[in-house]
Amino acid sequence: MAGFRDIIGQEQIKEHFRNAIAAKKISHAYIINGEKSSGKEFIAKVFAMALQCEKGEVEPCQECHSCRQALSGNHPDIIYVTHEKPNTISVDDIRAQVNDDVAIKPYSGPYKVYLVNEAEKMTPQAQNAILKTLEEPPAYVVILLLTTNVNVLLPTILSRCVVLNMKPVADGLVRDYLMKELKVPDYKAEVCVSFARGNVGRAKALASSEDFEHVKSEALSLLKYIQEMEIYEIVTAIKKISEYKLEINDYLDLMAIWYRDVLLFKATNDGNHLVFREEISSLRKCAQRSNYEGIEEVIRALDTAKKRLDANVNFDLTMELLLLTIKENG
Repeated sequence: MAGFRDIIGQEQIKEHFRNAIAAKKISHAYIINGEKSSGKEFIAKVFAMALQCEKGEVEPCQECHSCRQALSGNHPDIIYVTHEKPNTISVDDIRAQVNDDVAIKPYSGPYKVYLVNEAEKMTPQAQNAILKTLEEPPAYVVILLLTTNVNVLLPTILSRCVVLNMKPVADGLVRDYLMKELKVPDYKAEVCVSFARGNVGRAKALASSEDFEHVKSEALSLLKYIQEMEIYEIVTAIKKISEYKLEINDYLDLMAIWYRDVLLFKATNDGNHLVFREEISSLRKCAQRSNYEGIEEVIRALDTAKKRLDANVNFDLTMELLLLTIKENG
């Protein structure tokens, strides 16, 4: 971990935190809202470390006793709120770790910083409990609520917090990071960048996933040969997906990138800007046999399948409907 300068993109949030530290105008509560793996926790940790840094500069020095404690995750005044149940932050979690703790003055730093990750998992009772602290916080308290869905938080909480929204990071910045820092070859970086849609954490996880290459080749071979396959063969192929640790949404995203390539190639007849450009002959075949409406229909069906799976509609049924649409139109 390091300082603000090591955060890729997110200029507005960095600027906000830097200005707050420079002007010594720190709010009592912030909400950092952004999708999973977008780097919310990294930014929150850098901000917490900067607030406690003994040098008192805008960038944390990373060398003083306080910064070293923050880097090791052992700073007594940076509190990570935890929860036993995976999908719930209960009222007891908030009472024990926040409400009952805020009255105790900071142990060594100027602030007590509370990081609540996955804040969307707070029950209504837990939200009401944290609201009590937000209404009358001691001067030294800073609460950071990190969430993937700001809309599930109570309006009364939102009104007492500074809400900062994570923005997708430009593809070029993500590509540079993967190639320079993680030494990912350019072709693989290209796939990861398209796939991640501005989410650095997602690009990073993908670039370092051993399963990714397998899943990619499974997805592409299914798409290349789907026209010749029987439904039972397609269903067997789909069942194989669940053997991998990548989520089904990732698999569907790979398929969507393939069809976006088909659409682009059909429109331009140019292979240079394709993500899967090493598959040019299969993409050409697919582009020749499909019409524009059919390809767009498939892209829509992929989106519908993701929404259905998010809503817990039966997996086999959802996938079968999707694959029939692909077989008819792709």
